[in-house]
Amino acid sequence: MGRARDGARSIQSTLLSDVKQKSTNRCITLKRAATLWFNTRMTDSARDSVLVAADAAELLAILRDGLPRTRAQLAELTGLARSTIAARIDVLTASGLVVPAGDDVSSGGRPPARIRFNPDSRVIVAIDLGATHGVVALADLAGTITASTSRRLDISEGPLPILDWAMEAASTLYIASGRLPEELIGVGVGVPGPVEHSTGLPVNPPIMPGWDRFDIPAYIRRVFDVPVLVDNDVNLLALGEQALMWPDETDLLFVKVATGVGAGIIAGGRLQRGALGSAGDLGHVRVPFGTDTPSHGEQDADLESLVSGPAIARALTEAGFPAETSDDVVELARGGNPVVQAAIRQAGRDLGAVVATCVNLLNPSMIVVGGSLSRVGEQLLAGMREVVYQRSTPLATQHLTITQSRSGETGGAMGAAIMVIQRALDPEIGVPRTLLR
Repeated sequence: MGRARDGARSIQSTLLSDVKQKSTNRCITLKRAATLWFNTRMTDSARDSVLVAADAAELLAILRDGLPRTRAQLAELTGLARSTIAARIDVLTASGLVVPAGDDVSSGGRPPARIRFNPDSRVIVAIDLGATHGVVALADLAGTITASTSRRLDISEGPLPILDWAMEAASTLYIASGRLPEELIGVGVGVPGPVEHSTGLPVNPPIMPGWDRFDIPAYIRRVFDVPVLVDNDVNLLALGEQALMWPDETDLLFVKVATGVGAGIIAGGRLQRGALGSAGDLGHVRVPFGTDTPSHGEQDADLESLVSGPAIARALTEAGFPAETSDDVVELARGGNPVVQAAIRQAGRDLGAVVATCVNLLNPSMIVVGGSLSRVGEQLLAGMREVVYQRSTPLATQHLTITQSRSGETGGAMGAAIMVIQRALDPEIGVPRTLLR
């Protein structure tokens, strides 16, 4: 392995020097070098999205909590024969997914050996694309982000320039990490629009011109010849937020308020995508105005036309406070002007009017509000809480918490990594066959 890694690093050095070349010929870029690097050195096992058989994966699921255990302890936990445990541990050890973890305390005689999960044995490329911001990261099998980069972008530029940047950024991170190509098990991608999850294709995304039915997995596999999973960015934010901040919450609703509005639904500990992947599309739900709702917006206005960043910016501009983007709204909110604060609070009420129905329907214990507009301060959450607690049933809100996202910039990338990990390591979750071609 040491000799292989030394050879790998020499190739990596050459590729990194190629990246620094200035050329008007886009063929002389990292993408060509990375394509050669990954696709000529990728093994069949690296292309296989399922790392272990279902029986061994069930044993691995126990070890994934990070605690070292002996074979006797695993036999006691599973009820399996020690010979079966030994055979499955041999499989996991050979794959590098588990490693020795020292000896346990002896009760007499030779101390029993312990083993532990080895999250560093494989790598995931995680790509989180929003309307105006992108994050590319590497993660291990625990979902921990090990390297990342980000930039401002405009998703409306279309798939080619955006994905080209993402793949070059991912290749740069991967090569710099010193990891071997065969250690990459998959790429997870989040985009700000509806995605048919079984194929990874965006379907009529309203803020993504040029992306409709674009084959993101096939385009990325030209460089990274591994399974590529694509999902709506809010679903991945929900996965990342739950894993990082609320691992004990099995029923969580993540609401993203930014250029668009959407929700990621975790129920019973599992992300719920619906029949085709469009679950959680709140942006086009009509806001149910009450008799006490102040006059604002159109009578049949949908949620996105009232509470998204551009919508609030338009309302503030009409009120004499020029704004165009979510960032402008956040900046105005920090000034503390009462007119601005009132507009944001009303946006929170409108959001709460729709989310209250979600609370009655889904009964989450946690609602997390994220996206660029979540940075405007307490007024948005206060307006939302005001209506949710008023219009939802008492039982549904008895232990309900509504809070701001805490997962930070890499929350979506972490969710993208978790999506790949679940497909590779969870025996009960199958990989859509269309993504493995």
